[in-house]
Amino acid sequence: MAAQTDILLEAGTNELEIVEFWLEEEPREEGEGNYRGFYGVNVAKVLEIIRIPDKITKLPKVSHPAIMGTFNLRNKVIPLVDLSHWLKKPRVETEPPKVIVTEFNNVSSAFLVSGVTRIHRISWEKVEAPSNYVSSLSEDSITGVVKFDDRISLILDLEKIVAELNPDLGLKLDDSIDWGTTAGYKAIIADDSTLIREMLFELMTKAKFLVEMANTGRDCWEKLLDLKRKSIEENKPITEFINVVISDIEMPVMDGHNLTVRIKNDPVLQQLPVILFSSIITDKLRHKGESVGADDQISKPEVTELAKRAIALIEK
Repeated sequence: MAAQTDILLEAGTNELEIVEFWLEEEPREEGEGNYRGFYGVNVAKVLEIIRIPDKITKLPKVSHPAIMGTFNLRNKVIPLVDLSHWLKKPRVETEPPKVIVTEFNNVSSAFLVSGVTRIHRISWEKVEAPSNYVSSLSEDSITGVVKFDDRISLILDLEKIVAELNPDLGLKLDDSIDWGTTAGYKAIIADDSTLIREMLFELMTKAKFLVEMANTGRDCWEKLLDLKRKSIEENKPITEFINVVISDIEMPVMDGHNLTVRIKNDPVLQQLPVILFSSIITDKLRHKGESVGADDQISKPEVTELAKRAIALIEK
């Protein structure tokens, strides 16, 4: 089963397609059957879904016991992660498991799961932010909760999992750059990951930006409307209050594409440069950001590039 990334929905509609899968776990109560936990991942990150490879090469040194080894897929060596091991779920094997092969942040990884249900198309408004309790049950690796009629699916934060398994893939700023001339530029950054928000705040502050953070696209939009009201009331240009908007794409309630459409359709806010900073910006999906009017698109984890290009757009 290959993910149908070539027929993805139109950008800016605030919709999402997820591949839903399950992990078969040991019974939670004595006398009960196995427990089936449902999870989802954005179709845009999925290359394909395959059977478990015959040959998995064990690695002599691994950073985490969840890494089962590597396998070769069309001349590409891909690490295989046992997702239930990572989530500390006692997996039970009742049928041959499946492997979800992903690509984001320009890195390919694969995740072992019990089985795959189907692809769902849903509105981001149906994706709720996880409670602290839900997050704690899944190693703080959940970015959203989707409630279907008969079950709940948890949207997994694959970026966090991959970054923790391989710290070299995290966000880093080039410390050799002198950012002295950029003092005072104001950025608003929208990202639903607490970890990414904290890192981006620190890194963009180092690059001499004044930074305000937003948890979702909706939160960012409301902050922008407040700044717009101030600019009108005080009869000052919007650029006195904000210079650039930096947004993730995947966020509960309102995604980055929908946020961009709103900004570019607003007579006051449309002059603000919008940069989409996301793990799902690839050559295949870049046209979606272009179609909603984004001024630039940068793949995580290129933070140095993000700061440089934000400055270039502001000064242009």
